[in-house]
Amino acid sequence: MTRELTIDGRSIADEADCYVIAEIGHNHQGDIEKARQLFRRAKECGVDAVKLQKRDNRTLYTEAMYNRLYDHENSFGRTYGEHREFLEFGRTEYLELQQVARELGLTFFATAFDIPSADFLADLDAPAYKLASGDLLNVPLLRHVARFQKPVILSTGGASLDDVRRAFDTIAAINPQIAILQCTAAYPSEPEQMNLGVIQTFRSEFPSTVVGLSDHSNGIAMAVVSYMLGGRIIEKHFTLNHTWKGTDHALSLEPIGMQKMIRDLHRARMAVGDGVKRPLPVEAGALQKMGKKLVAARRLPAGHVIEPSDIAVKSPGDGLPPTELDTVIGRRLVRPLDADASITIDILDLAPQTVT
Repeated sequence: MTRELTIDGRSIADEADCYVIAEIGHNHQGDIEKARQLFRRAKECGVDAVKLQKRDNRTLYTEAMYNRLYDHENSFGRTYGEHREFLEFGRTEYLELQQVARELGLTFFATAFDIPSADFLADLDAPAYKLASGDLLNVPLLRHVARFQKPVILSTGGASLDDVRRAFDTIAAINPQIAILQCTAAYPSEPEQMNLGVIQTFRSEFPSTVVGLSDHSNGIAMAVVSYMLGGRIIEKHFTLNHTWKGTDHALSLEPIGMQKMIRDLHRARMAVGDGVKRPLPVEAGALQKMGKKLVAARRLPAGHVIEPSDIAVKSPGDGLPPTELDTVIGRRLVRPLDADASITIDILDLAPQTVT
């Protein structure tokens, strides 16, 4: 069964390179120029897509949560609502960033946290939608986004397999274009919390669906492990500076880290190969140096019938290999051999020897 998803013309499949999403979220700090810089640097790193987060804050939060005091080092407002509004981009900024993405050749989409935000993105003809772990049980939003008939990438942090099946079935009943990401909703996630084996569980449970990882761990190693387990999408938070104000910067990759992660993902795909075990041309020199051949253990006269004690196994391996030992024993030499001289087929009388 074919496992493939196409986003903005890019095919994501088992045989392809990993599809890398730079999750910018609100690491732009509400600054459009920083957002442009993040897009440009993400492109330089080699990512396939950049992603923001879209919230209609008045719709999304209860009045109590919106007005809750939010006064600490990462706050951009006195209340949580003010903080979120400060970070939120509107239509003007999204249109500008769409143009930046087009010029760079990047795919640009966002996570929709509520139905008005999903409609906002649909009005801008977003090429795909991300749904966060917190909305895995949000059936109205799942159905609403599915109706746009665009690829849907679904994170699964904090979920049971039954939760994932329910969300998948809800979307698939309307729109088959789905990818499922293993995710641990901890920021950051420690290695022992990643449970990357779930990627294989998802591949078995959803055999026609592209699977990947929403990676909240520090570092780049888990992305390569995910690829080797069958993950073909990696979403990784991205920043220009770990020390910037905001909760996500500390667990985000800076450009050098993103470059190295993408480099290693490309290497992983190439390193897997085709699974056929065979000698490679690149191995020939080393194997000749380290390999062994059959040589004369001492000077042997012409007409001598070779016995096991007449043979030594020595490097380099540029002659008859030891696998031919039984072919050589009992054969008569047609000419003499000096000690350490290679034993070759052309100096053997291959006619059956008469035992007298």
